Amino acid sequence: MKLAWKEISRNKMRFVMIGLIILLITWLVFILSGLGNGLSTLNAATIKNLPASHLVYQAEAEHKFSKSLITATKVAEIEKQPGVKRATPLGTSIASVINESQKDDKKTDITLMGIIPGSFIEPEVVEGKALTANKRDIIVDASIKEAGYKLGDTIQLSGFKRDYKIVGFVKGETFNHLPTIIYNITEWRDYRFTTPGSDDGVKAAANAIVVDTTSAFSAEAVEKKVKDTEVVTRAQAVQAMPGYAEENGTILMMLAFLIVISAFVIGVFFFVITMQKVNQFGVMKAIGANNRFISRMIISQVSIISLISIVAGIALTYLTALVFPAGMPFALDIKMIVLYAVLLFIISVLSSVFSVRKILKIDPLIALGRVE
Repeated sequence: MKLAWKEISRNKMRFVMIGLIILLITWLVFILSGLGNGLSTLNAATIKNLPASHLVYQAEAEHKFSKSLITATKVAEIEKQPGVKRATPLGTSIASVINESQKDDKKTDITLMGIIPGSFIEPEVVEGKALTANKRDIIVDASIKEAGYKLGDTIQLSGFKRDYKIVGFVKGETFNHLPTIIYNITEWRDYRFTTPGSDDGVKAAANAIVVDTTSAFSAEAVEKKVKDTEVVTRAQAVQAMPGYAEENGTILMMLAFLIVISAFVIGVFFFVITMQKVNQFGVMKAIGANNRFISRMIISQVSIISLISIVAGIALTYLTALVFPAGMPFALDIKMIVLYAVLLFIISVLSSVFSVRKILKIDPLIALGRVE
């Protein structure tokens, strides 16, 4: 390690260049992963944030809210099943709202989430107050502030002449890339089923029933005992959201190609640098340095450069995130950062293996013959 660090210090420019390559690759990987994570979060945060493990849909709804209409009267029946701690109905719709307080006809696209006020799925308010018995009170994701909405504003749903008052803001509650409005599920039903018969005759209709469970819970048992239902995990519900799997798959494919290309680029750079020192390694072998010592020195150099570059790349990513526009969906996750940092470090070290193998095969007499 000491000898490796001495050579790095002596040939700064050479190692700065390779370090810069690794830094830029690291930066690009984390920027792409942050954007991908931000997009997936924006698409499904409201469902991901549910403090529950399972959702119950109408049978054959294919795990989709839009295809499911289930009666909330099944809540009591579901709560009687083994392993169920609590359950509550949930309704979702896409809508547009107008800010009546600003006398502005500009419409803002949002997602409606109908719940029972005070139920366990009601998100924590970061500003204002939680839902009350007043059916016209709503709480909204704070991102809607970018459109000029503020606490106390009165809004109307497009095409639905009822006034609602913003009493609180929540954070990180988005669905289908839109800010979520959370309010009383009876008001949601009035909006969602305005047209007579649109509820298909389902009493107290909801899109799903959210279930908080224990280890004793069995999805198969619930499906057998509660008729016309399908039970899925929260993760399955998220994956079934329109465009979610495709969106994530695209980002992951880009990252996979980037990492594979990175392995080749880093490997080639280290190979070129190593081959430039063939005669030096020949001298070292001639004076008694064994293959293990030389291998350790090369891998130490790669490890030092890679570690410094990856840490610098992470720091650069956080600095870049500070200048991104507020509306850009960018989210860095600590687990994701650690995973990709370790992966990039391993790739960098493994990419030097080919160079090491080449050096180990050097005949010191032939290498010395190259010395001018």
